[in-house]
Amino acid sequence: MRPRTREFNRGAAVAIADEKIQRSLLGLYDGFHSSRQRAAEGTPGWEELRERARAVKMHTIANLDLYLEEFAERVEQMGGTVRFAADAEAASSYVLDLARSRGVRTVIKSKSMVSEEMGLNERLGAAGIESVETDLGEYVIQLAGEAPFHIVAPAIHKDRHDVSELFHRRFGTERTEDIQALGKLARDQLREKFAIADMGITGANFMVAETGTLVLVTNEGNGRMSTSMPRIHVALAGMERVVPTMADMGMFLRLLIRSATGQRISSYVTMVNGLRRPADEDGPEEVHIVIVDNGRSRMLADPELREALNCIRCGACLNACPVYRKVGGHSYGYVYPGPIGAIVTPMLTGLPDAKDLPYASSLCGACREACPVKINIPRMLLALRRDVAEGSAHTGGRAGPLAERLAFAAWRRLFSSNRLVGLALRLGRLAQRPLVRGGAVRWLPGPLSGWTRHRTMRPLPPRSFRDMWADGLGDGS
Repeated sequence: MRPRTREFNRGAAVAIADEKIQRSLLGLYDGFHSSRQRAAEGTPGWEELRERARAVKMHTIANLDLYLEEFAERVEQMGGTVRFAADAEAASSYVLDLARSRGVRTVIKSKSMVSEEMGLNERLGAAGIESVETDLGEYVIQLAGEAPFHIVAPAIHKDRHDVSELFHRRFGTERTEDIQALGKLARDQLREKFAIADMGITGANFMVAETGTLVLVTNEGNGRMSTSMPRIHVALAGMERVVPTMADMGMFLRLLIRSATGQRISSYVTMVNGLRRPADEDGPEEVHIVIVDNGRSRMLADPELREALNCIRCGACLNACPVYRKVGGHSYGYVYPGPIGAIVTPMLTGLPDAKDLPYASSLCGACREACPVKINIPRMLLALRRDVAEGSAHTGGRAGPLAERLAFAAWRRLFSSNRLVGLALRLGRLAQRPLVRGGAVRWLPGPLSGWTRHRTMRPLPPRSFRDMWADGLGDGS
């Protein structure tokens, strides 16, 4: 998808003013977040499990090349094909060339955020190949022509009325707000696509290096159908999705599912091991696994940001984040929203274009507390803020506006001198006199107006603490 990260501030303002979006976001805390807390409290040794998972991820990322090579060897031993793609263009071109060479006319897709990075649906559609999302939430936003709103619940911003109107407009079905009826309407539309599809495309929650196993976690069963019914299965995975062993995968499953939805186990956990065998009743004749870099190597090479590759895409940080719960997913302008998206997106799309995202945080630490693998998100957000302000290899120079840099340079010079601070306070007391009303500053002019648009400010005091101390406060008089 085309990044719109430069539009964050405008998108956030629109979301905050949208009452329907605000109502939808209210349910995140009492829904997913509270369910995660109850699931964690009900899991013996939860904190020890998180520590173990963090250690495994740190080890895996430090030895990523070795585990990816082992995984590829195991897959190829079972007859599958592994392709490493340097970027989104290379990955989507491989899938498109494969589809053309096999005469594919219809593709069914299980949820894959990497395919959103690649803009794969658009590429397939432009080539005359029908691509249909089969996860209900993804199907709804595909019909609406929108991007996912949430990592786990991509259509959480739409209510039953929205879905009913969408189905009525696209398929001519009767309007209804009965959830069961809406689900049946979607199944009726998708059933034919499952039956005729030549290719199934999925993501990958985990890739197990030890066995070459691809693991999918779903609650609708569409992942299982997408891997078993079409004659060709293509899996798209970020290179960080590999884990060393099946035992590690079991540990991550417990953390992922409990952190994402609060369930003990999801409805379906699908494990794919190679091609259809003669004794199998179903399964693909070809398996192609595309392992995508697309900027992840930049994170891997950066010791301050490498930890972001530990993410298992549970969405827990979004549900805990007070900023995300006000501005929603579309404000971030790319596939990955929320606190982890504010780190990952600048590395995938370029920090100069996404320089506002690291500031979309109160740094309260709720995201770190919620993360099942204890990713220190606030620390990385601060590192990116520093890069924006001071420049780095990620920005190719300073990315902040010139006026902002000049203002902070002046601020640094001012607060380096007691004499200048004293002078500034005296001048400030004079300048604020026309602005003080009822003991507060309720309006500031020009570029400072943002400070008072939604808040009042206390005026500068008539005397400084230093003056009061010099006049006897220090000796108790």
